[in-house]
Amino acid sequence: MRPEKFHAEDLVALLRRRTIATTPELKQALGTDNVSTLYRKLGGLDYHNSYSHGGRFYVLDETCQFDEQGLWVFRDVWFSVHGTLLETAVALVSASEAGYHASELTSVLHVETKTALAKLVEQRRLVRQEAGGRLLYLSPDAAARRTQLMARSVHRPESAVPGLGAGTRALSDELKAAIVLFYSMLDEQLRRLYAGLEAAKIGHGGDTQVAELFGVSPDTVARGRRELLTGDVHREGVRRAGGGRPPKAPRN
Repeated sequence: MRPEKFHAEDLVALLRRRTIATTPELKQALGTDNVSTLYRKLGGLDYHNSYSHGGRFYVLDETCQFDEQGLWVFRDVWFSVHGTLLETAVALVSASEAGYHASELTSVLHVETKTALAKLVEQRRLVRQEAGGRLLYLSPDAAARRTQLMARSVHRPESAVPGLGAGTRALSDELKAAIVLFYSMLDEQLRRLYAGLEAAKIGHGGDTQVAELFGVSPDTVARGRRELLTGDVHREGVRRAGGGRPPKAPRN
């Protein structure tokens, strides 16, 4: 049996030293011009291709520090936990609170997305629909899409913060304090519903941001948002258990 001539450890050493590398650089480190040999050795490693720069760059998974949207950048090269640009666009649009306009997704991903979005619509992996006079890209799931459209109806694009997702707003300390004060004056159900309303206005990542602002669980915020957007709201009693008049004794 011939000894192994090419070693994946050489690829690991290069990527740990350089952080990212292109196919020619990896082939040089491996000592081969054969792309199949390179891919065979890469297959045994946990790595990611960039979704920017035509997927030309590679990085070890251990190096990446993905953000809450699953994105990571080194210099100007972008990587995604979801993989390619197409897969990343599907994941972000499908999980978004209010869908994405192409310009919004481009701002988040830092690459042009119109061509990718058009291809995904053609493949029926996303849905494109007009909303407010602009084309909006939405989840292919009908129920999720209805929720996204309802959230979009309360989204204020002029207050969006680029790079943080559709509908994210920058709040002054004074406004934050006023919102928290108002929130503290509500009963439990109204707190949940109000938190859900603010999360719906923010859009993607809203549940987490509002939960941090009010010091509650993101699940509580998500529940309030779902109740509002689906109209499944039933006014709950606000008295403590055992409060109010005692029940009358039954007559004989």
